[in-house]
Amino acid sequence: MNHDNNPFSGGRILKMLFLAAVTVAVVYPVLWVVKMALTPSQGFDASASPLPSNPDLSNFVYLFKETDFLRWLLNSSVVSATTTLLGVFLACTAAYALSRFRFPLRASAMMMFLIQQMFPGVLMMVPLYIIVDNLGLLDQLLGLTLVYATTAIPFCVWMLKGYFDTIPRDLEEAALMDGATPAMIFWRIMLPLSLPAVAVTALFSFMTAWNEFILAAIFMNSSEHYTLPVGLKTMVGQFSTEWGHFAAGAILVSIPVVALFFALQKQLVGGLTAGGVKG
Repeated sequence: MNHDNNPFSGGRILKMLFLAAVTVAVVYPVLWVVKMALTPSQGFDASASPLPSNPDLSNFVYLFKETDFLRWLLNSSVVSATTTLLGVFLACTAAYALSRFRFPLRASAMMMFLIQQMFPGVLMMVPLYIIVDNLGLLDQLLGLTLVYATTAIPFCVWMLKGYFDTIPRDLEEAALMDGATPAMIFWRIMLPLSLPAVAVTALFSFMTAWNEFILAAIFMNSSEHYTLPVGLKTMVGQFSTEWGHFAAGAILVSIPVVALFFALQKQLVGGLTAGGVKG
């Protein structure tokens, strides 16, 4: 009897038990947040059960009727979408130049991008604040977008440069022989072939802008300009916390990111693997 194909072998049972334990550990906190969002009370429920006793949607109704949640949602959507478009566009052009062209200080530029990734974005908060203040863009969505794009571009360049390196140069040489210009090669050949890497880069740029809190809290002063993370922070007070409202908002904030993961899952797998090694 082949023990490797036996579904009830000791090794497989241990693996299934381990995977079940990991699944419970990952899913339980999510279920607990859902329970808090569906519980009318704003108190902190410390019971171990992840199921709400008397579920209703009052916390979600409160967010839309009694707070500026829709305004915060619009602000986050505008900032995240603009950051993604601006960051990906600039990163695509920079990564293509670093991958295909040879020019002075090329290696130094790549090293500077790498060094910038070693430090958190908060470390640049003071100089960024001074620059945005001098530009007159404090407490404006455009200023926050520029800050997010600045912190996202180095990572995007590294991701896309590694993927461009895997695309054979023969394709570009053949296009040049057919009379294509460098701009045509970039827009019609390189970008379509690098869509998986672009999808990964866009997703990470969107997530960075969508979830970031510290910089948004520093640069945004008025409630009408808050993004979702900063707006949700207003429900956490010094002496009390609206746990039900906060949990409901956390669920709504996570929905767009989860939807993007599902929509881009095929491109994500190709982009994360193909850009890892140079072919």
